Amino acid sequence: MLFRLHFFPGLCLLLIGLAIQYGVIRWLLRRYPEQRIALILATIVSSVVLILGYLLEFQRVQWHFPVLWSTWLECASLVETMCLIGAAFGLLIWRQVHTFEPSRRAFFRAAGAGMCLAPVAGTIFGIVKRNQFQLNEVRVPIPNLPKDLDGMRIVQLTDIHLSPFLSEREFAGAVDMANETRAHLTLVTGDLITRRGDPLDACLRQLARLRSEAGVIGCLGNHEVYARAENYVTTEARRMGIEFLRFEAKVLQFGGARINFAGVDYQKMHSAYLVGAERMVVPGVLNVLLSHNPDVFRVAAAQGYDLTIAGHTHGGQVNVEILHEDLNVARYFTRYVRGLYREGQSSVYVSSGIGTIGVPVRLGAPAEISLLRLCAT
Repeated sequence: MLFRLHFFPGLCLLLIGLAIQYGVIRWLLRRYPEQRIALILATIVSSVVLILGYLLEFQRVQWHFPVLWSTWLECASLVETMCLIGAAFGLLIWRQVHTFEPSRRAFFRAAGAGMCLAPVAGTIFGIVKRNQFQLNEVRVPIPNLPKDLDGMRIVQLTDIHLSPFLSEREFAGAVDMANETRAHLTLVTGDLITRRGDPLDACLRQLARLRSEAGVIGCLGNHEVYARAENYVTTEARRMGIEFLRFEAKVLQFGGARINFAGVDYQKMHSAYLVGAERMVVPGVLNVLLSHNPDVFRVAAAQGYDLTIAGHTHGGQVNVEILHEDLNVARYFTRYVRGLYREGQSSVYVSSGIGTIGVPVRLGAPAEISLLRLCAT
């Protein structure tokens, strides 16, 4: 059985949410006993939303719900958990107010209220900002890069997640931005949709509008696996002129130089990566690996790939910088969260992608269309 969150982190989040909810409700019942019935009903509804949100991480449960219902139930569950955590911190501060000097009580009351309201305010802000796409141009230094490849432009779209959180019209704007770069090559590195029932054909229809000198190639992501749409995407995209490489390689010629692009299906995190992918490396040319999961980078470098291009992390989707350190969920899973990383002679670029999952929020990790410019070192 496949999960969109790992089993134990999702279960821990559920238990934390229920425990905090219990503590908050007990405090409210003591403070407002006359509202007992309303508070108990609110607790029941809240608990049902939290539990359903967790259960919807399981495909067999998810498929019993209409896609719109399951999408928004998961969203409501995650937002509720964030709000409960904020409320818990706020109440902890509030309960200590009486221990402070009178002159400082007003400040700590305001701080407690701010902690309660911060998740709501952050969610609203992130919803407004989520589909404000940025074109992010990145120089990618390549040792011994052939002269004819110096300055080559590759535009990447990834983690589209066309769903109730991202409309076809909004995605069409991202496609237009990619086309305006007049790139030599366009890459699509997986997660066209989020779940079965999302508008996959509409996504493919927009991808068919992509234009670049050498065409459009790509690889598949984990959500194609979850939706059981891998074969459909491969066949329909090929009919539209888009080639998804599934443990396949394609050598492209640019002037007097060649690049070997190899693509792999989603590599499950913390499994044996890229088994057999070394056979797709072509000696004497630039070798580029397309992998939805960036965690394969070290294995790819050891196999002889000069550059890995990936997505999957959404740049953390909600990223907070504290003391020059990025704090986000993606760091729990991988060290390669966003941007260009280099080890030895090899590099990996991880795009923040376009869409969202879980909640339609982006904070500190803007949606992006990535334009990679190869350059000689």
